[in-house]
Amino acid sequence: MAQELMTPAGRASSPQRTGNHREEGEEVKMRKIVAAEHLTLDGVVQSPEKWSFQYFNDELIGAIGASMASADTMLLGRRTYQEFAAVWPDRGTDEPVAAVMNNTPKLVVSTTLDTVEWQNSTLITGNLVEELTRLKRQPGKNISVVGSPTLVRSLLREGLLDELQLLVYPIVVGTGERLFPDKGEPVPLRLVDATTFGTGVLSLTYAPADR
Repeated sequence: MAQELMTPAGRASSPQRTGNHREEGEEVKMRKIVAAEHLTLDGVVQSPEKWSFQYFNDELIGAIGASMASADTMLLGRRTYQEFAAVWPDRGTDEPVAAVMNNTPKLVVSTTLDTVEWQNSTLITGNLVEELTRLKRQPGKNISVVGSPTLVRSLLREGLLDELQLLVYPIVVGTGERLFPDKGEPVPLRLVDATTFGTGVLSLTYAPADR
């Protein structure tokens, strides 16, 4: 199951969504594509609701909320999109996270889908590199990749991912889809930020080593 942004017992981070304003003559800052992933010590990203909630505290909820608030667009792979679309539209707007998930523009990367029906969703049908490069030049906040490990790997290979935000939980689950399987070419990264939460969860932010 793809990663959800809900917190235990129905608690939800409450990101503040603000507009993006620019004074005349001010240089437009390039948007970043940022992947936010929850994973175990053995690299598993599948079904975090089964192993992550015991580590949730105010620090972790705040970090998730800050990550959500820094973005105004979601970028999803087919599988994550379909799993989210089967859940979030029915939760209404009373839940803060449900409101964000339903109202935020969503870009879907798929070679098999013909249409996307979840509100505020758009299917990317053209050249992925050209389309995302164009979107990064438009005014706005970050473009956030949630779950979608196959897409994250592709963005890294193509040099399109600007930041990889990892919440690493102190648990080994032994089975499940890993963010990086045992194949592929090396991709050098540099550590941008590291924070240890009281529960032992590590918040790590990486960027491509050549930037």
